[in-house]
Amino acid sequence: MTNELYTGAEILLKSLVEEGVKEIFGYPGGVILTIYEALYNQNDIKHYLVRHEQAAVHAAEGYARTTGKCGVALVTSGPGATNTVTGIANAYYDGYPIVVFTGQVGLNQIGNDAFQEADVVGITRSCCKHNYLVKDVKDLQRIIKEAFHIATTGKPGPVVVDLPKDILTQKTAFNYPKTVKLAGYNPNYKGHPIQIGRALKMLSEAHRPVIISGGGVLTSGAYKELEKVANMLKIPVAHTLMGTGTFPSTNVLDLGMLGMHGSFWANYAVSHSDVIFALGTRFNDRITGCLQRFARDAHVIHVDIDPCSISKNVKADIPIVGDVKNVLVELISQYEKKPLNIYEEDKQKWLEQINEWKQKKAVPVHTSGKLSALTVIKTLYEATKEYNPIVCTEVGQHQMWTAQLFKFNEPRKFITSGGLGTMGFGFPAAMGACAAKPDTLVLNIAGDGSIQMNIQELATCVDYGFKVINCVIDNGYLGMVRQWQEKLFHKHYSQTKISHPDFVKLAEAYGALGIRVEHEDEIVPAIKRAIEAKSPVIIDFVTEECEMVYPWVLAGEPLTKVLLSNDC
Repeated sequence: MTNELYTGAEILLKSLVEEGVKEIFGYPGGVILTIYEALYNQNDIKHYLVRHEQAAVHAAEGYARTTGKCGVALVTSGPGATNTVTGIANAYYDGYPIVVFTGQVGLNQIGNDAFQEADVVGITRSCCKHNYLVKDVKDLQRIIKEAFHIATTGKPGPVVVDLPKDILTQKTAFNYPKTVKLAGYNPNYKGHPIQIGRALKMLSEAHRPVIISGGGVLTSGAYKELEKVANMLKIPVAHTLMGTGTFPSTNVLDLGMLGMHGSFWANYAVSHSDVIFALGTRFNDRITGCLQRFARDAHVIHVDIDPCSISKNVKADIPIVGDVKNVLVELISQYEKKPLNIYEEDKQKWLEQINEWKQKKAVPVHTSGKLSALTVIKTLYEATKEYNPIVCTEVGQHQMWTAQLFKFNEPRKFITSGGLGTMGFGFPAAMGACAAKPDTLVLNIAGDGSIQMNIQELATCVDYGFKVINCVIDNGYLGMVRQWQEKLFHKHYSQTKISHPDFVKLAEAYGALGIRVEHEDEIVPAIKRAIEAKSPVIIDFVTEECEMVYPWVLAGEPLTKVLLSNDC
């Protein structure tokens, strides 16, 4: 304890240091200039100036996804704060820990329609894990401690701390709390051993079991335990989009991604299973298809640290509330103490059936003779896999092709927007990945529509040497929306034909490298040139306009109704 007094702005930064924060992403404004003055006078925290507040939050999330640590964003009041809402919602739906500090007008001005006032607490209430309006500088340290605790425990998520201008100038002593006590907030990490025993018995006796690995496996760090359980009990593993990288693609039990654009065999395996072991997934509509016809013969074991996620969409026969890693450790322990008959012959027949389904694959169709996006992304994978890159995506066709064609054998290498489906997420998320892992190759695979959502961040990348390689699938359309229009709206391409600037000249205008690729033999040289470059890069891949993403389960259809080509 010290008698020295500090301003709220200084306390904020000292609190961040106590939390181990070394990088933050932000954009200054009038009411938070005291924080920027405090930043100027310290050397513990690196601040990255973005060009739009939405990008600050996405970058913080990209940092969190890459490291497993909590990301931090700092913005001013009013429009600065409201510009963060999409990023906050994105982190909320995908379950990643970030703390967003927003400026606010003085306490005596709140509610008076003051200049750049916005009800941040009200606006963000439905799309964050928790939020605070600081009303006394003496509460600031406690609130920051609680914010990081809430963001990183249980099911992770975003927490918003709204900072009135006068709180930042008031002074108090600094005595950062060591512990947190929050009434009613006690996430259960263990999982009930009796329920786990029941689950083990059901999995052992199953004839056609499947594991569904969701984002919770990544969050809990349960990759090794998942692979051990799958190998031990001879159970194939399908993953959700958020679960990409949680199970090695080289393992013979890997089924790949299931769902709307998942593999035919993963969807069929889940649909014909008799037991589903769901780990850290909320069973959203993109992986279930028609809920009433989802895996109708299967018993469901559902593990999730968030009790609200269990039986929300798919009824669980054996619900287990707990951290996925802890649950799997207990399951392994129970099996090793008392091994059960796992009906190996039946499980072998099941794997043979799945191998038969694997013969049914999507049939790509090209019509114009232009470069195929599928060829581009396959070649990108082959040309960069030796670097073990971090791969970010925007949202759309390119996102699904990347999820299908890139093979990930470890976690935290694939960063994409799942629950919210945010166009413009990938590029700033890639910046966050660069800040976290400056010596790792970082790709952002984008569409010509989505890259324009936050393309101004090229300036940020140039300033800080973030060598993001933006690989733009340039098909002249909002591709995924156009695909739906082709199949479901009689080829009425209403407002999906999109123009864009010359990406090569645009990159050069920002001080980055621009490369255009129009032919297959140009792909590899372009990638090599991009990797060797000293600056951020945009590679403009001019591709076939009307390629479709297959497999495809139309919205509302069962997973067994999988379209594999244009002729379906």
